Amino acid sequence: MNAWRGTILGIAVALLLGAQPSAAASLSFGCVSNNLAGNCAIGAAQLSVSVTDAGGGQVLFSFSNSGAAPSSITDVYFDDGSLLAIALVINDLVAPGIVDFSQDAAPPNLPSGNNASPAFVTTAGFSADSNPPTQSNGVNPGETLGIRFTLQGSQTFNDVLAELTDGRLRIGIHVQSFDAQGSESFVNHPLPEPAALGLSGLSLCALAAARLRRS
Repeated sequence: MNAWRGTILGIAVALLLGAQPSAAASLSFGCVSNNLAGNCAIGAAQLSVSVTDAGGGQVLFSFSNSGAAPSSITDVYFDDGSLLAIALVINDLVAPGIVDFSQDAAPPNLPSGNNASPAFVTTAGFSADSNPPTQSNGVNPGETLGIRFTLQGSQTFNDVLAELTDGRLRIGIHVQSFDAQGSESFVNHPLPEPAALGLSGLSLCALAAARLRRS
């Protein structure tokens, strides 16, 4: 029995350690405003959000601008889901002082959000935008913004993954400072189902390992 437990525990630990680099779910964005095709292509190529279990009933959303083309995420919006309230806006996870955001975006709804299918409806209080000067304090190339949410009631990180997969939870961003001028709005692509199942499996492995250690 002890050997069997050791084997199961070893498998669980191996799975967890082997999967550490992909512990966060990563989502790309699709353009919903379509003002300029070139700007939409830049946003789709270099903007993303990762979703991480922050522990203590909280989830961290990390917005990244990983490309070289000029662009700045200046507003972020959330449409429904299991989230209760913004707990913390983290101004640049990489280099503090470069990105400067506050809760409650203006405008309060994602510009061109009606073009999404279904229409993107921002949940009251679930938004943030960059402080003046707006574009320089936004998420520019090489920068990252973190927004931490507290989950509602008995909701879990796996519930968040499920809602990102089936579209009950969506994330919108408004982007400015393109070389071609103008601005664009984006909504995340749904999390692919196999990815959600894999991350849920990691959580189950962690739970199994903890139970085996206690027994």
